[in-house]
Amino acid sequence: MPPKIQDVIGLPLPWNLRSDDAVALRRIQDEVLTLFDDCAPGLRRYVRTFGLSAEATDDVVQDVFLSLFRHLQLGRPRTNLKGWLFQVAHNLALRERHRMQRRQRAEGDWDGNAAERLIDPAAGPEEQVVREERSRHLRAVLRAVPERDRRCLYLRAEGLGYRDIARALGVSLGAVAKSVTRAVARLTDADRG
Repeated sequence: MPPKIQDVIGLPLPWNLRSDDAVALRRIQDEVLTLFDDCAPGLRRYVRTFGLSAEATDDVVQDVFLSLFRHLQLGRPRTNLKGWLFQVAHNLALRERHRMQRRQRAEGDWDGNAAERLIDPAAGPEEQVVREERSRHLRAVLRAVPERDRRCLYLRAEGLGYRDIARALGVSLGAVAKSVTRAVARLTDADRG
């Protein structure tokens, strides 16, 4: 079970705040904690699609919620915070992926994710081979899908509506609909064989 945000960021309230300010900060902290509990697993899954390690993914998700705390503390709009979270996560994950790629070019090729791969011990060898082959094939098809179509599909799979996806990626509503339709059609065709 992932740690709760208060364990991760520990936002103690300063003693010198007026009681009204302390109450307002406590309310914001509670709102952030509630959103963390509701949205963090989906954000982790989405950020992970950028090819980041588990540690980098957790760092990005933590930064998203710190940004949310600052956003709310500054009195900025509370409308559609789930969409806002995914938009911030998208931008931070892109930034982290670029940073990781620069570091990889400097350090050379090394598969840091290899250590994270585990084989399901419950499945039999034949089932594992079939499942892994299907998974490998669908991942290859998904990698061949244009980047925007892939991002739209990932966000849709996380439960975001088309409008939220359009806002998060900075594209039109029609472009999101076309992207999701194309991506789903390619995966469906590929899975049928």
